[in-house]
Amino acid sequence: MNRVIKPLALSALTLALAACSQQEQYPVSQEELKTEEQKQAYALGSSVGRFVGRNLDQQEEAEVMLDRNMVIAGFVDAVKGEVKLNEEEAEKLLNDLRSTVMEQRQNVLGSKAAEQGEAYQAENAKKDGVTVTESGLQYEVLEAGDGTSPAAEDTVEVHYEGTLVNGEVFDSSYERGEPTVFPLNRVIPGWTEGLQLMQEGAKYRFVIPAELAYGEREVGGGQIPPNSTLIFTVELLDVKDQQPAEADATAGDETN
Repeated sequence: MNRVIKPLALSALTLALAACSQQEQYPVSQEELKTEEQKQAYALGSSVGRFVGRNLDQQEEAEVMLDRNMVIAGFVDAVKGEVKLNEEEAEKLLNDLRSTVMEQRQNVLGSKAAEQGEAYQAENAKKDGVTVTESGLQYEVLEAGDGTSPAAEDTVEVHYEGTLVNGEVFDSSYERGEPTVFPLNRVIPGWTEGLQLMQEGAKYRFVIPAELAYGEREVGGGQIPPNSTLIFTVELLDVKDQQPAEADATAGDETN
């Protein structure tokens, strides 16, 4: 079942149950959650609700709106065994919907992120201490280092935090409580270029244009929208002699 079908099915389930349970008393107070069974039932309902809410938010961000009455009608008809579309028709419609959602997210969120990123880069480039390279990478030296500078083929150990231009953190080795080790040639171009400017012991702040990051790709289930400018604060702790078999990096990994 694709990523669109599941949210729609859960949305229909939630809305239909709400419509068919008018005799129930809502909301439930904390005092009513007495037995283990009541708490389990409430936990299940709240889990479904959070999941549906997140998916509906993502659809609305992409300006894709569905008639909720039709969603409920489809759910009820399926329960009664009176579905008005055969499976082949339904599958085609849902595949088309999935394509529409993906395209709309690309257009709506991508355009917004590109506009915000360009504005942020323009303002950041004016700040004292900010250098802009030929590729468009922006960097600021927060703390100078005096150790070795890595080459593109080297493996490095770093601490870092990655945010969007609105300040939202999408990845942080600080939050995980341990530094990350990865080959420098297996990350986004902005990292490969930027870390070669650093020396061990240095701490830099990078503003990475989308074309040096993930480009038009949406990453992390929507956590990083298409065309996003990314901001990283990076501490270069060590330049390793050999590459490990597997990289631990996530934020700068080109495969994510």
